[in-house]
Amino acid sequence: MKKKGIVTMFCVSLLMAGGAALIAMSWMQEQHQERDALTEAGQVVVAALQIPFGTTVQASDLRVMRLPPESVPPGSFDDIERVVGRISNQVIYAGEILHEGRVAEHLGGSALAALLDPGKRAMSVRVDDVVGVAGFLLPGNRVDVVSTRSNGNRNSVESRTVLQNLKVLAVDQIASQERDGPVIVRAVTLEVDPTQAETLVKATQEGKVQLTLRNPLDQEEKPDLLASQRELLNVEPPRASYSPPPPRAAPAVQPQRQVMVIRGTEASTVNVRN
Repeated sequence: MKKKGIVTMFCVSLLMAGGAALIAMSWMQEQHQERDALTEAGQVVVAALQIPFGTTVQASDLRVMRLPPESVPPGSFDDIERVVGRISNQVIYAGEILHEGRVAEHLGGSALAALLDPGKRAMSVRVDDVVGVAGFLLPGNRVDVVSTRSNGNRNSVESRTVLQNLKVLAVDQIASQERDGPVIVRAVTLEVDPTQAETLVKATQEGKVQLTLRNPLDQEEKPDLLASQRELLNVEPPRASYSPPPPRAAPAVQPQRQVMVIRGTEASTVNVRN
């Protein structure tokens, strides 16, 4: 009996040892799989804190987060050094993945120059509490420009919208969108193309300009705005070349013959065509 008990205990011990070995092997395999997943996972640069509009991004503003390769968005950064020194063209919130469209290259000069889109210019307009929409303008807003000028008659004033959907780059010398309340400013910097800049300069010289704040979701523009700009700049609209149609050839006149018809005592002449 003692021998049978010893054999039974020995078999049970072997079974328990085998089960423990299987559990340990399974755990080690899971650890290896996790390490492999971390090795294959991609990394993205995210904001460690909120980055205001128009500020230079510092290394302390950023951190690295690992994601599965299929979750890494296109256009994101995988190295902090590629982002440091760029300018934020929008407010970037803490935890947000940095994207190429959210930060602009800063190749020298002021930070405001890096915020301009290709082909655009920055132009400042002197404003007061009325023109500046009572101080409610913020960088990043969209505005229309209304021009007001005298018609030559003392009591006759003409006003019209000459520019639409312009981006506000800065108010006074502030390019940040973070502000507690309305502040009366003296100048507003707008983003314009060269033709819009000429229109704006002439409007400010001929009369007064008024800025109107747009809803950011409103992208509709008047189709006759270009006509207003041309009229303000005294530019004739392009005319399509017109060539008169060639003259039609006159129909050829066919010669006619006359035949005398005699009926009894009466005679008459009849025209006959060939």
